[in-house]
Amino acid sequence: MTFSNQLREEAEELFQACYHHPFIKGIGKGDLKKEQLIHYVKQDYEYLNAMIRARALSMAKCDNREDMELFNSGIGFILNSEIHPHHCFCRVAGVDYEELQGYPLAPTAHHYANYMEKVAHEGTLAEAIAVALPCPWIYLYVGKRLIEEYNPDESHPFYEWITFYGSQEEPRMNRSLEKLDELAERASEEEKQRMREHFMASCKLEYMFFDMAYKVEEWPV
Repeated sequence: MTFSNQLREEAEELFQACYHHPFIKGIGKGDLKKEQLIHYVKQDYEYLNAMIRARALSMAKCDNREDMELFNSGIGFILNSEIHPHHCFCRVAGVDYEELQGYPLAPTAHHYANYMEKVAHEGTLAEAIAVALPCPWIYLYVGKRLIEEYNPDESHPFYEWITFYGSQEEPRMNRSLEKLDELAERASEEEKQRMREHFMASCKLEYMFFDMAYKVEEWPV
């Protein structure tokens, strides 16, 4: 079994928990509230900015152009494609996307973004990949399950969000998984344990991010 398959197996309960979170179920049922959608977009916009910075930090650790392109394509995807599911939420909420940019991060998103950037800066290339993997992997998982359970058509308010994440012919994390497995083969047991810890922490933070959006989490003081 590959290292990435081991991680996925160990995180099965967390993947399941993310899918069954009421925010994801609300997407499937099409009944999320306006303030929940707005809060999600505000936070995810800034989180994805942090993801771009983390990928740039990871690129700086690469010693060949093939690996550099892995992170460059990831940055391009965020900048040019991942705005589409945001626009879907904004359209349902009745707000302009540009109005929701530049807001401060709520506690959970703040911690997640800083944690990911810290690992990308201080950790190895393998650790940087591991900490960023749960985001695309969990979104692919919940998107596919939403399609299977709700079979949405174009009349569904969140059809574009669901199909954007759930209908990927070539899942965008596949090359990262291959690179992670390649690096894991020559990593020490200590490094692999750090990779595992970062991966699991990010899986938990993905759940907490959905929870943050659902509860419209703000700083208490």
